Amino acid sequence: MRGASVIGPAVLAALALGEGHARADRVSVSATYVPPAKAGAHGAVAVTFETRDPDVRVNRDPAPRLKLDPDQRVLLDKQPPPPRRGGSADLEAAGFYEAGTPVTFAVGLGPGATRGDHEVEATVTYFYCSKRDGWCRKGTSEIEIPVAVP
Repeated sequence: MRGASVIGPAVLAALALGEGHARADRVSVSATYVPPAKAGAHGAVAVTFETRDPDVRVNRDPAPRLKLDPDQRVLLDKQPPPPRRGGSADLEAAGFYEAGTPVTFAVGLGPGATRGDHEVEATVTYFYCSKRDGWCRKGTSEIEIPVAVP
């Protein structure tokens, strides 16, 4: 057929993943800074995912990732490198976070961090799924993390 196009498997996979920002009506993301429990330890950024549809859940695998704004000097990324393998193709095997349960990311205070209150910009990347509707999507959310440097 002249003029007809064939959609290849890679294009179909990209469409199924729905790459891009999470729809605000499905997932809300917030973050807080958790100072270290004792001197010399690392602090954490606690990210909370709230889904607006009880059927939509955030995946454990592939795990969410936090990327700090490279221009900020308040927090240092102390996360282990991401695993090399891809996420689970089985929705049940992947597992999900319970709504409202914080996911923590290791961070440290930057050596040049000045005392006082700061807002650190970051991006959280995660996958979320609807078991009822049989889809999964990649979500990215821009967040601001309030950090009090003693």
